Amino acid sequence: MKTIKNTSLEEFYKEAVNFTGKDLDTLLPPGISKEVGHFNVFDISETIKQVKQKNVMPYNRRAYYKISLIRGKNRAEYADKVINVEKNALLFATPKVPYHWYPLDENQGGLFCVFTHEFLIKNKSGLVIDDLPIFQSGGYPVFEIDDAMADEIELVFRKMQKEINSNYEFKYDLLRNYLTELIHYGQKLQPASTLRSEQNASTRIISLFIELLERQFPIESPTQKLQLRTAKEYAERLAIHVNHLNKVLKESTGKTTTDIITGRILQEAKILLKQTDWNVSEIADSLGFEEVAHFSNFFKKQTSLAPLTFRS
Repeated sequence: MKTIKNTSLEEFYKEAVNFTGKDLDTLLPPGISKEVGHFNVFDISETIKQVKQKNVMPYNRRAYYKISLIRGKNRAEYADKVINVEKNALLFATPKVPYHWYPLDENQGGLFCVFTHEFLIKNKSGLVIDDLPIFQSGGYPVFEIDDAMADEIELVFRKMQKEINSNYEFKYDLLRNYLTELIHYGQKLQPASTLRSEQNASTRIISLFIELLERQFPIESPTQKLQLRTAKEYAERLAIHVNHLNKVLKESTGKTTTDIITGRILQEAKILLKQTDWNVSEIADSLGFEEVAHFSNFFKKQTSLAPLTFRS
């Protein structure tokens, strides 16, 4: 039985097993356990049944990147932008930026690949993925393309599919070359021109902020660290200015970004104190407090109780 060590990839493959009906051994590429990092390629037609049922492909907390050739009418929603795709598009997804993808008609097709930073870094091309504009926050990660370009890019994906199931000793080196080719396609393309601003922009920002916040939890192990703690960090991940995020949340909820984050951290702290046997130092560390005293002061300020008093 093949295994996956990356938690977010585990979640991805659990979903993949559900929406393809295939077992994990079938979905995982041969020899991947011997590689640095992870790579795989899928046909969108195998996932579209789930998309149609839910009418949305939500952003998942992930520690992997994704490149998709989308064939069909779709809409990609980010915190500060909406991009409509009428026919074909090349989409680049990064762990940094949450988004929602909505298929808008029945005729959906294409392919996508998932990969980790570690997989690509082994490439000798010198590419540093987080330095590329298509993978940076605030960029335009969706590129509309014509049929001829879509056919050309699909050919690269089909080569990936063929190679990943081969017995060629150096197939992963070849797959890195195909992956780099896709990235260069994106680098050369102009941003989609279907950007539009809508009255529900604030609703999207709130929805994506709450989703991003909730995906930091639950804390399931003392070794797990809270990744985002400040309003500025959330705003950067959403690719908007922190003042704008504060304004939107304040107008909608009456609370600042910091108030909402503080409330959620406090909620998790209470859960960990009541439902685990972790010591206060472990809880403080997992929630991002540098010192136990800082956590104790935070908890007492919010509840008027010391952490151990609350636990007992």
